[in-house]
Amino acid sequence: MSDLRYTAKPATRTEIPRPKRGEGQWALGYTEPLNKNEQSKKDDDPLNVQARIQHIYSKRGFASIDPADLRGRFRWLGLYTQRAPGFDGGKTAMLEEEELDDSYFMMRVRSDGQLLSPDAVRTLGTVGREFARDTADVTDRENVQFHWIRIEDVPEIWERLEAVGLSTLEACGDSPRPFLGSPVAGVAADEIIDGSEALDEIKRRVLGNPAYSNLPRKFKTALTGHPSHDVSPETNDVAFVGTVHPDHGPGFDLWVGGGLSTNPMLAQKLGVWIPLEEVADAWEGVAGIFRDYGYRRLRSRARLKFLVADWGADTFREVLENEYLGRALVRCESPRSPVGHRDHIGVHEQQDGKRYVGLAPTAGRVSGTLLVQLADLMDEYSVAGARLTPYQKIVLIGVDADAVEPLLDRLDEIGLSGRPSNWRRNTMACTGIEFCKLAIVDTKDRARDLVAELDRRFPDLDVPITVNVNGCPNACARTQVADIGLKGQLVMSDGEQVEGFQVHLGGATGLLANFGRKLRAHKVTSAGLDDYVTVVVTNYLADRTEGESFVEWVQRADEELLRGERTPAVAAS
Repeated sequence: MSDLRYTAKPATRTEIPRPKRGEGQWALGYTEPLNKNEQSKKDDDPLNVQARIQHIYSKRGFASIDPADLRGRFRWLGLYTQRAPGFDGGKTAMLEEEELDDSYFMMRVRSDGQLLSPDAVRTLGTVGREFARDTADVTDRENVQFHWIRIEDVPEIWERLEAVGLSTLEACGDSPRPFLGSPVAGVAADEIIDGSEALDEIKRRVLGNPAYSNLPRKFKTALTGHPSHDVSPETNDVAFVGTVHPDHGPGFDLWVGGGLSTNPMLAQKLGVWIPLEEVADAWEGVAGIFRDYGYRRLRSRARLKFLVADWGADTFREVLENEYLGRALVRCESPRSPVGHRDHIGVHEQQDGKRYVGLAPTAGRVSGTLLVQLADLMDEYSVAGARLTPYQKIVLIGVDADAVEPLLDRLDEIGLSGRPSNWRRNTMACTGIEFCKLAIVDTKDRARDLVAELDRRFPDLDVPITVNVNGCPNACARTQVADIGLKGQLVMSDGEQVEGFQVHLGGATGLLANFGRKLRAHKVTSAGLDDYVTVVVTNYLADRTEGESFVEWVQRADEELLRGERTPAVAAS
């Protein structure tokens, strides 16, 4: 194992905190696999499954797939078996994974912050139409996700994607998951620094590299040079955030150890300055620490956030400097966090006088047909390209100023609004029970219905209120950092188990970063969700002080108001 380590000869060594029991840390001598996932990766590098898909499984069909590949190594090629129809949420935790398997796949295509040409967008659309029953979702990791993929079609899909510079490689698995890049990199008038070159270099060095194909678990990367911190850096394993050193100028701070799921933690800021050309070195160092010192015994603790929490930011930085970079990092006060997030929806001026236009599909749901229509409009109006966002949105780059209004009108006609309501703009949803084997409740359709109803009840909402809908506790839709976070679960209603949600209120990233307030023993049925959100929003609008955000109101509000059990006195009068 040690031959994989990316190390430099250190001038000094850092005393490494040792856990009370072995956690499967390679660098401390624990190299024997401690669970079936680790054993599977030792048995065969998951990257090798690509050849078997191309030359064996795609020719012999689903029944020929080795189970260790099907439920393990396929993920390194962006493929998960999707949920078989007919199993309700009550079966999710009761049945073995293979019992929930359908013979079709979800396929995840990574974009890594790159500018998608009209041809690339059209290719994504035709893949959706021809191979995925016209499905396509924009995810909050800047991916496009397809469903109903047959193993027989995978090699041809890969060929089409490769022809336009796209890939599914390591889009899932214990690997460098798709990178989040600023959707407006290189064009925003207020950008601090364009990090595109650094993301490209990281991708060149690490994707398909066996040195990083066996990490303890998933490893999520974000990079932005925009002052709005538009990639949710607080919730990623490693994030590079634009900053300005008083002597050296623009560069990046390094944040490590963020992540949500059932043990949410915000990333810790190292307070350093890294020049653009050294970002990839720093990324390799952080990933190397995770690979060599990360916990491999329990999957539930095999994320970088647990190591960072145990070591602390100072020790982590010292290990990075002494054992992996071989040099000290320049110290620099971490940049001030903005209020809220920037989704880039609407029309904005670029550095070159052109415009970028942010579009809001509802809860990320698009289709192959819609992407083809979008590509046609991009060609018709000479749009340079499109980028995906961490908020399930699409940003068109390089629109001529005089083309903006007619383009917006045409986009409205196909259902991709650049002038969305607050509710449509600020609602996200994960895949949900429709396709995901971990989900307990429906999310996509429920979120779309919720948006429609809230648009009807609050047509003139004057403040943004984010609603994130998740089908299980894994927080793929970042429930804990939304104004209203909804975590799917089964709840009791009239003596029966029905779909419902645990509610998190007042979560945020940015200046007010915190995890949403959970109300003790408070659950909402899916059927009652419209009315519950309506009451809570009505209470906020009636009880807020001037300029008070939803997050700030939740932090001081009476629990009865948050539960919707009463209205404020001012509203009652």
